Amino acid sequence: MADGTGGAGALGCGGGNGEPEVSDSLKAFGEVVKAFRKRAGLTQEQFAPRVQYSVPTVASIEQGRRFPPPDFVKRAEEVLDAFGALRGAARHLSRQPGLASWFRQWARLEEEAITLWTYECRVIPGLLQTEAYARAMTTSVPPVKDEEQVDRQVAARLERQELFRRKPPIAFSFIVEQALIERGTGGVEVTRELLSHLLDRATQFNIELQIMPLRQPDHAGFDGPMRLAETVDNRWLGYSEGQRGGMLVFDRKEVSIMLQRYARMRSQALTPEDSRSLLMRMQGAL
Repeated sequence: MADGTGGAGALGCGGGNGEPEVSDSLKAFGEVVKAFRKRAGLTQEQFAPRVQYSVPTVASIEQGRRFPPPDFVKRAEEVLDAFGALRGAARHLSRQPGLASWFRQWARLEEEAITLWTYECRVIPGLLQTEAYARAMTTSVPPVKDEEQVDRQVAARLERQELFRRKPPIAFSFIVEQALIERGTGGVEVTRELLSHLLDRATQFNIELQIMPLRQPDHAGFDGPMRLAETVDNRWLGYSEGQRGGMLVFDRKEVSIMLQRYARMRSQALTPEDSRSLLMRMQGAL
């Protein structure tokens, strides 16, 4: 999951196993939703607009492949007149299928953050991926996965994008290497859709997207990708990720170094305006 070595203040979040876990509690929750929906005499197509989610999302939740967002639980409870059963069941959902066990600790911090900064040099950040890009990336990386495993990982990655809809909103900053787009993961059509998606995200009021150009001799990100989060009490935490594990960085000195590097990269990358112009030129060239 791309959503190392550590130093002082680093808390290892995993080791040898990066495989996502399956959650029986999610499957059980999905069955409860399905039972109440059928009791109400609603098809998925009728139920989906009432809870303001797509039919595929409803289907994924009922199949236990997708973690139900809080507003889904609230609306489903009201629409289905579930007597508090869905709210109660949701409180026992503690695992997120499709997210590697070592990543979940950071994913929980993301949900509570007021600011999220991400620099990536390997793949497009998970929060900015399209479904087609996420699927192409997931199927490209060994070991070979069956269709259910791919669906589970892609669904979990897309589920994290609910963060963009959170209220109060999160302030996002992304720095993405131009080379990641030029790579053409998934082919021309996937890349064309990705460019359109990035341009849409770049126009959101709470998202700042900067592209690091192909030629940038002075680069503060040579040590690799990083994520930074500001908590509600204005404390900053860091996260770094390697092939088969990740680590949470909480030591103030270590986090300060990450903040300095990110600040330097913001000055080295293209401005948000120039980044949008570059993305549009790349889009036109396909």
